[in-house]
Amino acid sequence: MKIGQAAEKSGLPAKTIRYYESIGLFKGGRDDNGYRNYKDEDISQMHFLQRSRQLGFTLEECKDLLALYQDPHRASSSVKSVAETRLQLIDQHIEHLLQMKTVLSGLVKQCPGDQGADCIILEELSK
Repeated sequence: MKIGQAAEKSGLPAKTIRYYESIGLFKGGRDDNGYRNYKDEDISQMHFLQRSRQLGFTLEECKDLLALYQDPHRASSSVKSVAETRLQLIDQHIEHLLQMKTVLSGLVKQCPGDQGADCIILEELSK
């Protein structure tokens, strides 16, 4: 199938598919005339990459996970290690977002939000 059909089936934009190919994340087939031609296994890989990205994995992690997915002799401990590392980073990011929310919520509560020029939010941002 052509790239438009692959994009429709996989849920990935054609531009993303081309990009993933250009960085070597996966390799689709080509016809004799040079046009991309995708098979069902390519669509499966695209789904895999899309889901991996939705879960926050980086492109490099996606590449590692895809290689593990394709390796029938993989050790699940290798997959778990990649996922645990990503989970730790997500937890750190959540903690940072919660801290940001706390600070910003406090500033919003202190801002009078009226027609006056005084605003604690701008004062704090300028520090």
